[in-house]
Amino acid sequence: MATIYFGGVPEEVVTREEFPMEKARQVLQDETIAVIGYGVQGPGQALNLRDNGFRVIVGQRKGKTWDKAVADGWVPGETLFDIEEAAQKGTIVAFLLSDAGQIALWPTLKKHLTAGKALYFSHGFGITFSDQTGIIPPADIDVILVAPKGSGTSLRRLFLAGQGINSSFAVHQDATGRARERAIAMGIGIGSGYLFPTDFKKEVYSDLTGERGTLMGAIQGIFAAQYETLRRNGHSPSEAFNETVEELTQSLMPLVAENGMDWMYANCSTTAQRGALDWWKRFKEATQPVFDELYHSVASGKEAARAISANSQPDYREKLEAELKELRESEMWQAGAAVRKLRPKG
Repeated sequence: MATIYFGGVPEEVVTREEFPMEKARQVLQDETIAVIGYGVQGPGQALNLRDNGFRVIVGQRKGKTWDKAVADGWVPGETLFDIEEAAQKGTIVAFLLSDAGQIALWPTLKKHLTAGKALYFSHGFGITFSDQTGIIPPADIDVILVAPKGSGTSLRRLFLAGQGINSSFAVHQDATGRARERAIAMGIGIGSGYLFPTDFKKEVYSDLTGERGTLMGAIQGIFAAQYETLRRNGHSPSEAFNETVEELTQSLMPLVAENGMDWMYANCSTTAQRGALDWWKRFKEATQPVFDELYHSVASGKEAARAISANSQPDYREKLEAELKELRESEMWQAGAAVRKLRPKG
């Protein structure tokens, strides 16, 4: 592992230099990776592993997602199987169903986790909240995790662009003595840029906090609040959307991603610099209690209970669509749809 300083704090990370693709292929040369589920993370991880030369099969029920797998080149009876058959054939079983899906399938999957296999996750939810999920693996298998810090779509898109996405990795149970190298090899195989160590609990605590916070929940809340303030004060929908969302996502965030917040500040007008430096601490003070409350809700298991309860309901999809429809049909995001159509092409 390489020592990298993050903000002056040394951390041990795994890079492609010390664990190249060829080493990953060697570690997994006798393994069959069974990707269970072809929804969010499944396609990106399975396709990247396949393209990198690993032996991969997919387990999926018949239906739209099965058809998507066929369209992606998975061959029924050769590389695409029913979930149980794929789990039986796999030596590394990548459990990439949704959290609710994992709970429902666990009794069926567990019987195929025979001694020496590895159970692979990309989220620590099922293991960390086992008192609620019932997911308690047999003692004679490895239990490992690689969690890309992005969606499966981003993982695949960056791979095709010759880049990578950062991932965390963890070992929950090492029955074979090879769990760590199996986890790292999987992380390299799916296209990680670098891998940083964590544990299942820290992964899910940070992930649930991030999703509800700056990655999705908080950003939508901040967008909506600023947009509403501008509209109440007489600004048009296009002006409000451009100043709230479009400039951030299309202009400023790429600069932050490229060189950091300070560099983005340095490359904005002096008026923008002054305003940002004067106001950022006010926003931190206002939101810090919310983030502290959020983290406590995650750590207490309350968020897990809420997710399990809501996502296990038979009418979950209908309720989800209704909530997404509310977002989609809000004036702000209707304005956004119009703005995106007017972006210059080429």
